[in-house]
Formats: sequence, C-alpha cells, structure tokens
Amino acid sequence: VTTLFCFCFVCFSLPWQCFRALCCKGPPPPRPEYDLVCIGLTGSGKTSLLSQLCSENPENIVSTTGFSIKAVPFQNAILNVKELGGADNIRKYWSRYYQGSQGVIFVLDSASSEDDLETARNELHSALQHPQLCTLPFLILANHQDKPAARSVQEV
Repeated sequence: VTTLFCFCFVCFSLPWQCFRALCCKGPPPPRPEYDLVCIGLTGSGKTSLLSQLCSENPENIVSTTGFSIKAVPFQNAILNVKELGGADNIRKYWSRYYQGSQGVIFVLDSASSEDDLETARNELHSALQHPQLCTLPFLILANHQDKPAARSVQEV
C-alpha cells in the first residue's frame, strides 16, 4: 500500500509526467532521413564500410555488382545509402542513381595501383562536376590505410 500511495502521490503532484510515463508516451519522434549515394571503384571497400556501419557480419560480404540500398541507423538520423557497383561497365550508369541524393560518399583504395588511383581520381572529378552532385557535401574516404602500400592523405 505504501508503494501505491507514493506512486499516486507522484502522479498527483506531477500529472503530466505521470501521464506521459504511464499512458500515452507514443512512438518516439521520427528521426530525419537523408539519402546518400556511395560510389568508388570495385574493391575500394564500399560494401565493407556499409556492412560495418550496419553491424553486419564481415564474413558474408559480397562485392556489389549493380547497386544496393542500406538504411544506416544513427541515434539522431537514418542514412539511406545507395551503394553503386564500381566495375567499369557499371560506372557509366552511376548518374542514373544520383537524383534525390543529399550527399555523396566516395570510397577509394589508398593502396591501389597508380592506374586505379588515376581512374578513381577521374571518377571523383566527374562526380564533383555532375549537376546533381556538385552542390552536395562529399565524404572522400581513403580506405585500406592498414595496408603497407597505402598512400598518405597528401599522396592521395
């Protein structure tokens, strides 16, 4: 009875807090959602990055051949990321997936060959100049920094 009395006393002294706590708390307010596009050459680590952000098992990662969409939840927002495959025959279609994007993640392999790094540089410049992306924020991620052949930020 004492517990009930104390509980009721709290309810009478703070009716709004009690009401919210017991009755109609309702769903939490919706988190804002942002649509991003993730691009980079094959093997740069796009799929691994998104899988890690989604807390997925790293052993089940398969390279993306077309595109995939992942919802990456954070405490205050949800990122809907369209990951586009980086093979040469797919890169020419990247621009078809840019519409509606609110930001770009460009992943490059910092330990790749000079030729692949030059190709990545050209693709990045093309994306930076694209009318649907040129005003958006870009995150350029130099991946594979743990490899011995990785280039520094200045070299990239």
